[in-house]
Amino acid sequence: MLKVYNSLTRRKEVFESLIPGYAGMYVCGPTVSGESHLGHARPYITFDVVYRYLMHLGYKVRYVRNITDAGHFEEEGREAEDKISKKAVIEKLEPMELVQKYTNLFHWAFERFNTLRPSIEPTATGHIVEQIEMIKKIIEDGFAYVVNGSVYFDVKKYNEVFAQKGLPYGILSGRVLEEMLETTRELDNQEEKRNKTDFALWKNAPPEHIMRWPSPWGEGFPGWHIECSAMSQKYLGDQFDIHGGGMDLQFPHHEAEIAQSAVCNGRILAKYWMHNNMITINGKKMGKSYNNVIKLSELFTGNHPMLDQAYHPMTIKFFILQTHYRSTLDFSNDALKAADKGLKRLWEAYENLNKLTNDSGQMTDKNNEKSTVNQQPSTEENLDVKIVKLVNEFEEFINDDFNTAKVLANMFELVPIINGIKDKHIAADTISTSTLQLLQQQMKIYVEDILGLQSIQQHNNTQLNGIIELMINLRKEARQKKDYTLSDRIRNELGALGIQLKDEKDGNISYTIG
Repeated sequence: MLKVYNSLTRRKEVFESLIPGYAGMYVCGPTVSGESHLGHARPYITFDVVYRYLMHLGYKVRYVRNITDAGHFEEEGREAEDKISKKAVIEKLEPMELVQKYTNLFHWAFERFNTLRPSIEPTATGHIVEQIEMIKKIIEDGFAYVVNGSVYFDVKKYNEVFAQKGLPYGILSGRVLEEMLETTRELDNQEEKRNKTDFALWKNAPPEHIMRWPSPWGEGFPGWHIECSAMSQKYLGDQFDIHGGGMDLQFPHHEAEIAQSAVCNGRILAKYWMHNNMITINGKKMGKSYNNVIKLSELFTGNHPMLDQAYHPMTIKFFILQTHYRSTLDFSNDALKAADKGLKRLWEAYENLNKLTNDSGQMTDKNNEKSTVNQQPSTEENLDVKIVKLVNEFEEFINDDFNTAKVLANMFELVPIINGIKDKHIAADTISTSTLQLLQQQMKIYVEDILGLQSIQQHNNTQLNGIIELMINLRKEARQKKDYTLSDRIRNELGALGIQLKDEKDGNISYTIG
């Protein structure tokens, strides 16, 4: 049975979906005011494995991951600001132009990681109506108040009522409201709030603010927390199975979501709350305030002072999966170089395994060359039993709160066995046909289908084909505009690189590499 660590109850629990055969999962997505960095890679790679494994178990999964493209301002420790509007001014772009730019970059980066797209990817700006309706409901029920065109959630009032219902403010993070009232820092517009811990549901937009929408309280923009409550409710209902995100979102973001949704729906928003730990650099959380952010594009190119070299996306993914998602993962060049070697070693063994067959008790590769040379009896009498045990533990470990680290550790125990068979150092008759088939089948399922790993070479070929298709489309556009100089230049320069374009009779363009 699959067990997940539930941050809400602080223990591992057997996963039982609310509706048998169906699973709903909401994961807090990126704020597209800038390019994604290494710290962002961990949650989306982590929950991609969760998504893949739930589907592997036979669940029909609705995976919702939002795009925060408006209204993301901090409530703790920073001046309240809308990140999108501020960055748009700096980059001299229309806000939605900036949003599209960084959304595209986000998708581009995570395609390199071979993560699956979510079932639904809603945006905050596309759900202003739903957010306003939810805020109206919270005001009507007496748990929010309006001041100068802004709306604030009354945390103290909420706690007086919902603590008695088993949903106190702080239920997820373990924080106590009375202590929060004493320790919360003074922030801008604090004088508008009844209590320091109150958070904004809607902010009045000053004249210089670019992104603004009409509301019953005046022109403004939504708070950060309300968007996730509104969108998760719309696409997953009043309650769903899994809510995921980084550990840094437990408070205040997820705590606020629970409170808002409890007022509107009278229940806990999600049954299971999953949080991945942070990626650190020299023991410090990655963040702009520490001046240690490494963008994903910089990792792929090596263009950053903290990097010794460029790192392949699959290497970074493998680096992340080698540590359990709830453990801290410390970045270093040495760790990434070790991950690169490890991935290549694993993939080489995986390819060797896929070339092996078993015919009448003898190992052969797929060119039917008999593996009879230099065979020595295995020094391990129960090699067949050992392989079956290591393979069967894949499921045991992934069911133990998605422990990809232990799955990979078992795979590395299988690597020398696979290579020994391939190099004919292990006698074929020590492994049965059924064991070989089990090994091949389960390695394929876990390496490719659940972990989503790819060969670095295969990945590079995919990228190259994508670039060629892009150049072909640019050439088509040039010809449509009668820009034959550019059209010929693209064809000639690709030809000089060994990529030959051929104009087909139906108007399409084919290519060969060689």
